[in-house]
Amino acid sequence: MEMEASTASATAAPPRFSLPVDSEHKAKSIKIFSFGNPHMRAFHLGWMSFFTCVVSTFAAAPLIPIIRDNLNLTKADIGNAGVASVSGAIFSRLAMGAICDLLGPRYGCAFLVMLSAPAVFCMSVIDGPGGYITIRFLIGVSLATFVSCQYWVSTMFNSKIIGTVGGLTAGWGDMGGGATQLIMPLVFDAILACGATEFTAWRLAYFVPGMMLVVMGLLVLTMGQDLPDGNLGSLQKNGNMNKDKFSDVLRGAVTNYRTWIFVFIYGYCMGVELTTNNVIAEYYYDSFHLDLRAAGTIAAAFGLANIFARPMGGYLSDLGARYFGMRARLWNIWILQTAGGAFCICLGRASTLPTSVTCMVLYSICVEAACGAVYGVIPFVSRRSLGLISGMSGAGGNVGGGLTQFLFFTSSQYSTGKGLQYMGIMIMVCTLPVTLVHFPQWGSMLLPPSAGATEEDYYGAEWTDEDKSKGLHGASLKFAENSTSERGRRNAILAVPATPPNTTPQHV
Repeated sequence: MEMEASTASATAAPPRFSLPVDSEHKAKSIKIFSFGNPHMRAFHLGWMSFFTCVVSTFAAAPLIPIIRDNLNLTKADIGNAGVASVSGAIFSRLAMGAICDLLGPRYGCAFLVMLSAPAVFCMSVIDGPGGYITIRFLIGVSLATFVSCQYWVSTMFNSKIIGTVGGLTAGWGDMGGGATQLIMPLVFDAILACGATEFTAWRLAYFVPGMMLVVMGLLVLTMGQDLPDGNLGSLQKNGNMNKDKFSDVLRGAVTNYRTWIFVFIYGYCMGVELTTNNVIAEYYYDSFHLDLRAAGTIAAAFGLANIFARPMGGYLSDLGARYFGMRARLWNIWILQTAGGAFCICLGRASTLPTSVTCMVLYSICVEAACGAVYGVIPFVSRRSLGLISGMSGAGGNVGGGLTQFLFFTSSQYSTGKGLQYMGIMIMVCTLPVTLVHFPQWGSMLLPPSAGATEEDYYGAEWTDEDKSKGLHGASLKFAENSTSERGRRNAILAVPATPPNTTPQHV
């Protein structure tokens, strides 16, 4: 009877969804060139909204040589503005996690994108260091769309492919850090060709990312859908989904020690990526005496590597888990992030342009792949508090970016090259806590699973007996069922009881 019910469910899915789905109606595959609702539409709207916000946040970086002359910026002003640009999202990412859990990712993403547009337009009227730093802080708030993006795909795609899907959406979004190194100099040159002065051209160039934000916000609001079965508010109103208490969601996030480890680790993969986006173009401009366009083109390679590097990290996470389970996902983080730190040290020590560019490319690939690997694990930390944990981890990236920028790139005490070397050492040291992450049902990097622990026990522990008596934990049980793949192929086979003669195995 179980097999018949499963078959009926599988045959009922195609009329509703364009992709095969699991028991939570999460897609079990992706079609990159599809814009079908709801799964692939959420996929594309998520990465495009994040991409637009990254372009806006780092639009100043390739134009710094012009902006600093116009506004009389010192190195400290430029460094503080870099800190401000990545610090703006610390609290907004925390808030976005809660908004996603309570209101859904569509509203959170759309409203934040559109509310950020006025700050971008205001860049055209600033007249001093104070205004420059303040506006960069306000624009940086928009980076919280990363959280809505990751939350959105986590609710739309099955756990077996979440590393790959999360890596694609975040990687293509982060690619904006490289794209803006190309887009803004081109827009700047086009405005110059129309007869504007340099000091006017950089201001007018900001209208391009501003309009991108407006258009993207409207698209998300009108075309997006929170969950496979509909928008969160409608489902709660119709009684098809329970409304959780924020206090319980918060408690689940902050009392899980794994949350804090990933907040810390993400600070030294995503955080250093944000810092590098702020300093890399100016580094090549000053250290190797390149012109603005050449420095911007080389710097663009760092961010553009996200088009394949971050998805690669997510794919390697999924691939390792397919054979060796969660333990492979954790090893994947450590290997990639440690290698990224080593190449960052080499980048800071390089004395010739070819060597420097080679080290930069290898550093970018490893550190960006590590970001994808981290978010290949985060969806498994908690089912009930997924949005808040995603937000806290994302905020950790901004804290790490702001701290690193402040320590090594705001003072004349260090050259940029020396700052890169110290940043590489910090990356390697700050990756070590991943060895402490242990899931009772799956184990850790160095230790096997706890005897008798199951996915149902782990995710069911997030709910009280009273919650369970009301059936509020139903979604967690479905997620637990679909996450047994994290045992790895060998452990999954060992966990399946022997099949009696003349019967069909249960997992077929």
